[in-house]
Amino acid sequence: MKKIVVAIDGLSSCGKSTMAKELAQYAGYIYVDTGAMYRALALFGIRNGWITPDAINGEALEKQLDRVHITLKNMDKGLQHVYLGDEDVTADIRTLAVGDAASRVSTLKFVRRELVRQQQLMGREKGVVMDGRDIGTVVFPQAELKVFVTATPEVRAMRRFEELKAKGQTTDFQTVLADVCARDERDSRREESPLRQADDAWLLDTSNLTREQQRTILFDKFDARLQAFL
Repeated sequence: MKKIVVAIDGLSSCGKSTMAKELAQYAGYIYVDTGAMYRALALFGIRNGWITPDAINGEALEKQLDRVHITLKNMDKGLQHVYLGDEDVTADIRTLAVGDAASRVSTLKFVRRELVRQQQLMGREKGVVMDGRDIGTVVFPQAELKVFVTATPEVRAMRRFEELKAKGQTTDFQTVLADVCARDERDSRREESPLRQADDAWLLDTSNLTREQQRTILFDKFDARLQAFL
């Protein structure tokens, strides 16, 4: 059976990663969380003191980029773990601080070009669902199915807030909302691979959709698109 590339892009905390994971499991495809790759790189930079809340030492980070070995390992029940070298950093990369650092470090040209290169290698055989910010525009502009996911800032901030609370992380809604808006601004205005909807991408607004509704709509869209290539 023919396999395709599915590119799912969108704003932060709009549900695209959850949908991408579920679609990959449904289709029997490989799932690639590109955001986790940027978060792992950000964690590496934070631990070495090259990324702080106020600045990024891009020169030092670029010199040490070949030391960064990021691996995504698919586990049971559709789960995916992220490794930095031999260390499982799946939980460590999901903090608000690492997310903010990842958004900032992703604006660096040398970072994006290296991770895009790795991502393209991961999807060269097709049969992959990849989510991020520039999958349908830069990583796989030839993807057979492109989806752009959005939701209002308030809805996305509340989802993120509840997620952080469930993990025992202390924060408040206004802080999360400000972070969501700041990330939107950086992602859409950066010079290298800015976040934008590809001309041929299908727009999915999840603001008023349940998780089940999102899943059903996406699966139906995938089935229809795959059928067109059979």
